[in-house]
Amino acid sequence: MTAKEKPGPTAYFPSIEKKYGRPIPEWKKLIRTSSLTKHGELVTWLKTEHGLGHGHATALVAHTLAEDSGK
Repeated sequence: MTAKEKPGPTAYFPSIEKKYGRPIPEWKKLIRTSSLTKHGELVTWLKTEHGLGHGHATALVAHTLAEDSGK
């Protein structure tokens, strides 16, 4: 990785699993089965309802929404 490249959301996955005790597929299922659909709403929901930090919630939501949109 060059100095200008940023790590993607998956770089956070090991620490998310360790800190919050759930595997990534379980978090993605929660996101996908939520009635919420917008990035910001999902991030806020993960933070308030599940106690995730902002960066971890953002990484999970961004990766899940990108997967679902085929990107």
